[in-house]
Amino acid sequence: MEQKSFQISEYGKLYLVPTPIGNLDDMTIRAVSTLKEVDLIAAEDTRHSGILLQHFQIKKDLISLHEHNYAQRVPELVDKLKKGLNIAQISDAGMPSISDPGHELVLAAIQNGVDVISLPGASAGITALIASGLPADKFTFIGFLSKKDSEQKKQLEELMPLDSTLIFYESPFRVGKTLENVRAIFGEKTKVVLARELTKKFESYYRGDITQALNFIKSNRPRGEFVLLIKKIHEAIVPSDELIVDLIDERIASGTKPIDAIKAVAKLLGLIRADVYKIYHKEKNDV
Repeated sequence: MEQKSFQISEYGKLYLVPTPIGNLDDMTIRAVSTLKEVDLIAAEDTRHSGILLQHFQIKKDLISLHEHNYAQRVPELVDKLKKGLNIAQISDAGMPSISDPGHELVLAAIQNGVDVISLPGASAGITALIASGLPADKFTFIGFLSKKDSEQKKQLEELMPLDSTLIFYESPFRVGKTLENVRAIFGEKTKVVLARELTKKFESYYRGDITQALNFIKSNRPRGEFVLLIKKIHEAIVPSDELIVDLIDERIASGTKPIDAIKAVAKLLGLIRADVYKIYHKEKNDV
C-alpha cells in the first residue's frame, strides 16, 4: 500500500519509545511524557516493563507484543489505532525493532495509513561504537549472528568485503566461540572491542586484536551481555616487479599496445602509471 508523503492520518498514532539499556536515568523526559499520554502501551514483556513504569509513576494499561503472539496482537493493535487510540510500543531495553520486537507492528501500521512516530534514545550498538576507538564514520550494524556454527561462519564470510566497523550483539555463553570464528574468517590482525554491561555499574571495555580478545575471554569468565565490535585490517599487498612485468606481457601477447597494457596493470594494482612504466622498462633492459 502506497502512503502519501506529509499527509497526517486521522487515525491514532503509533509511538516507538526507547527505554534505558541499563541506567534508568537515561530515560528521556519526552519518553516519560509520551508513555503518560498514550492510551495503551505494547510491551515485549509486561512484567519487566511494569517495573519501569512503576519507577516513573506511569499508570497505563499494558498489552504484550512479542515474537510468539504477533499473528494475534498486530491486527488487534492496528484496529485500535484505526479507532483513534494512541499506542506506544516499547521493548525490554533500547530501541524497538533493533534486535527486539517491533518491526511487524510498524509495518502493519504503515500499510494501514497510521502515523508512526519514533523517539530518539538509547541504543547499545551506537553507545559502544562511539567509545570503542574504532572508526565511527562507516559502520554496519549486524545484531545477533546465527547460533549455528556453520551458518555463523557463512555470515562472517559474506561480511568480509565490507570496509566498515561491524557491530554485533552476543551473549556471554557464545562470545568466545564467535571470536574464534571471527579470527578464522577475518584473520589475526582484526581489531576487536568488547563492550559489556553498558550504562550499568560494571560497564567495561576491552580493546585489542582478535587473539588478545580471545585470551582475555578465556582468562576472565564472561558475564553480562556483550556488544562486539570488529574492524578488519586490510593489508596492502605490494606486487613484485616480476609480477608487474608478467601482467603487462600477458596483455601485450593478447594484442594490447604496450602503453595501454601498462595503464591497465597500473589501474589493476592501484599503482602510479609512471612507476609501473619504469619497472617494466628497467626489467626489460636488464634482461
